[in-house]
Amino acid sequence: MLCTRCRHRAASTPEGLCTTCATEGATGSATPGDATGAPQPVAPAFSKPDPAGFAQPEGPGFAQPGGPGSAPPGALPTAPPLGAAPLYAPGGQPSWLRSPVGLGRATAALLGVVIAADVFAVVADFNMYDVSGALADGELGAGMQDKADRADALYAAAGVAQVVALIATMVVFLVWFYRVRVNAEVFAPDRQSKSRGWAIGGWFVPVANLWFPRRVALDIWDASGPDALWDGDLAVAPSPSHARVNAWWAVWIVSLLADRLASTAYRSAETAPEIHEAAGQMLFSDAADMVAAALAILFVLRLTRMQDEKARRGPVAVEV
Repeated sequence: MLCTRCRHRAASTPEGLCTTCATEGATGSATPGDATGAPQPVAPAFSKPDPAGFAQPEGPGFAQPGGPGSAPPGALPTAPPLGAAPLYAPGGQPSWLRSPVGLGRATAALLGVVIAADVFAVVADFNMYDVSGALADGELGAGMQDKADRADALYAAAGVAQVVALIATMVVFLVWFYRVRVNAEVFAPDRQSKSRGWAIGGWFVPVANLWFPRRVALDIWDASGPDALWDGDLAVAPSPSHARVNAWWAVWIVSLLADRLASTAYRSAETAPEIHEAAGQMLFSDAADMVAAALAILFVLRLTRMQDEKARRGPVAVEV
């Protein structure tokens, strides 16, 4: 803890004074340069240059002494409270800190709907796989034709359910993803390797959509982790593990590629054996998509909680 009077030396008395200030107070001597002995103004305890986008000491986003949520001397700047005036990123774009909790819960709920649609699709795939296999083995007759028609209708209905669930989830997910990206810019603008536009555009640019969204997600993840503490001239903080992000992204890419291959195979299939093989590929694709959606729920909920906890925690106090 720093001396509450000079703010330069460590406090060593119960009153919060250093040895020098305690001695001067006892003898009545004045601090050099002050004939009255009144405390002299000193530089802020956090004097290192702030990254662009952070609030400066005693500015927006930095708790004032004695006020609600005020921080001890030496505290790092923190993001402004929810709904405060915006900060400005290096590109001049305003950055508000806004709660992602509601959107995060909505996104997780819709991902649950995607899982339900995938379960329906897996049932339809298995039915199609079974019927097409019987046809490939030479089973014919009116009863088999009815089974084939029902399998086609169930397969089509599952496809519609998946498309509707995917579109609804994609819209809400992108809104949530953009919000947590802007929040990350408030938390740590120097950790964002991609501009905020890539939080949405990166999903739609061919080829780039295989890794750009993951890069944006990792930047957000790192910025939403624990605040760094100044240790001499180094900023040190435990880095959040990327395992959850990488697991979700790996399974998502597998499901995406598997879906494209299976869809191509099913559209070009003309014989019962070809339909049977395509149905097997679609069965794997839908199962992989179900796992990817489950991992996405874990990612969304964890990142939402990280940002909410960081916003509520406020500045981190350190001794300098």
